[in-house]
Amino acid sequence: MASFSLGTHAHVDLCDLLKIEGWVESGAQAKAVIADGEVRVDGAVETRKRCKIVAGQKVEFAGYKITVVA
Repeated sequence: MASFSLGTHAHVDLCDLLKIEGWVESGAQAKAVIADGEVRVDGAVETRKRCKIVAGQKVEFAGYKITVVA
């Protein structure tokens, strides 16, 4: 499983994470797939577009999986 480093930030918004990782092409697409229930955070469907993702959480979408680290 891949990892995403928060660097000096405390969190990353879920829609931004999908864009940064290149899993979607735009913010609008990120928001749409989240709203459609296609994204899971720690195994549960997440529909909040601006959900704050913190270190230790796992995000899954369309076969991609990533663990967020500090």
